[in-house]
Amino acid sequence: MKPGVRAVGVAESFREDESTLAGVVVRANRVVDGFSFGTCTVGGSDVTSAVERLYDRLGREDVQFVLVSGIALAWYNVLDMHQLSAAVDRPVVSVTYEDSDGLDDAIREAFEGDARDERLATYRAQPARTPVGVNGETVYVRAVGVSTAEARDVVRAFTPEGGRPEPLRVARMAARAGDALRRD
Repeated sequence: MKPGVRAVGVAESFREDESTLAGVVVRANRVVDGFSFGTCTVGGSDVTSAVERLYDRLGREDVQFVLVSGIALAWYNVLDMHQLSAAVDRPVVSVTYEDSDGLDDAIREAFEGDARDERLATYRAQPARTPVGVNGETVYVRAVGVSTAEARDVVRAFTPEGGRPEPLRVARMAARAGDALRRD
């Protein structure tokens, strides 16, 4: 991948009722190239629109990919990758770090009625996870707007060491710092 290819990584830090989202633009050569922050509701259903706003605030037409840490941020606030990809006109890749049987049972246990049904419908509409080997570790990738093979290549290109792509690693640190500042 060319060194100037850019991805925005989105990660969160949450406490109580609001989650701090951080978006970080990182070039494939690992140069950090921009930040944006936002919030979404813990246990809500606004994460997709919150990430859209975060991306829009960046004002970066040069970003080629959106990487998101997870699919159910802020306590089952389920990201609609298809909606996000259409809104930002970029491929969206979700990366998770643990093998699991999925979130159906957890969502059923945590919610009732329409809140449960809407989350399950959004969750089930997302692409399946694919395991990807990265630097001797395994991550799990979902992709909209690119093939699974291209998503794998993007994740590997943006992961210089360990198993967390650099845009997501830096976004996670930024979200935690932003969350700490908001709570002080």
